[in-house]
Amino acid sequence: MDPALLREREAFKRRAMATPTVEKKAKTESSFTAPKDIKKPRPASAAPKIDANNYKTMSGSSQYRFGVLAKIVKHMRTRHQEGDDHPLTLDDILDETNQLDIGSSVKAWLQGEALRNNPKIELTPDGRYLFKSVFKIKDGKSLMRLLKQHDLKGLGGVLLDDVQESLPHCDKVLKNRASEIIFITRPNDKKKILFYNDRTANFQVDEDFQKLWRAVTVDAMDDAKIDEYLEKQGIRSMQDHGPKKPLLPKRKKLANKKRQFKKPRDNEHLADVLETYEDNTLTQSNAVQEIKQNN
Repeated sequence: MDPALLREREAFKRRAMATPTVEKKAKTESSFTAPKDIKKPRPASAAPKIDANNYKTMSGSSQYRFGVLAKIVKHMRTRHQEGDDHPLTLDDILDETNQLDIGSSVKAWLQGEALRNNPKIELTPDGRYLFKSVFKIKDGKSLMRLLKQHDLKGLGGVLLDDVQESLPHCDKVLKNRASEIIFITRPNDKKKILFYNDRTANFQVDEDFQKLWRAVTVDAMDDAKIDEYLEKQGIRSMQDHGPKKPLLPKRKKLANKKRQFKKPRDNEHLADVLETYEDNTLTQSNAVQEIKQNN
């Protein structure tokens, strides 16, 4: 070989040996293992867990109490409308309404205050509970007896809502007694009213009389004048056709009076000091006495 090339080769090796190098160490599997002694931090205070059973026993929620009461009243109404009229104890009611898990404080409130004072619950002498309906009616005969009494005493009709609440199997009874009852829809709130259908008042009217009746016009008379005329003839019209709207009190109109301001009078604050003089002489007694003393 050429000795010049050999020298260059040896020089290149020496430079390569003199250049510093950094070697990368192979990572072992132990470097990837997580330390076992590291403990996870725990929260300072953990919130207590609320159990469903404990929540139902909380007596501080009035909304929960009245929810239990409303469920009981609804169940008692449904029982009455289905014909179950035997009284129940509080435990039986809670069992039928699936509310046996209520707390002792809620149960004591129901037994001592809520059910005793509820207008829709009746307490029997032996401590049992019944649904208290508007009317004491059980069948079609008692319903017709009630409507007839209202008709004879001039009390008017009976609300359908009250009958449906009081009468068991109401729809069936009304269907069978439809020919004996008159249904009228109240115009102001569209509620249906039941009246007794008095068949003795049904009679044939002569056609001539019907023509005369229809020929009479009352367009110029309002309801107040018609009521006044009927009362003079001894006929009283039906009153209280439904709940009346409350009348707002009328504001009194203030009279436009001009305010009179008191003007200060001259020397009014010196009334006890001033003295009056006439013809250059003192008219006050005190002044005359002083003059006599000076003389």
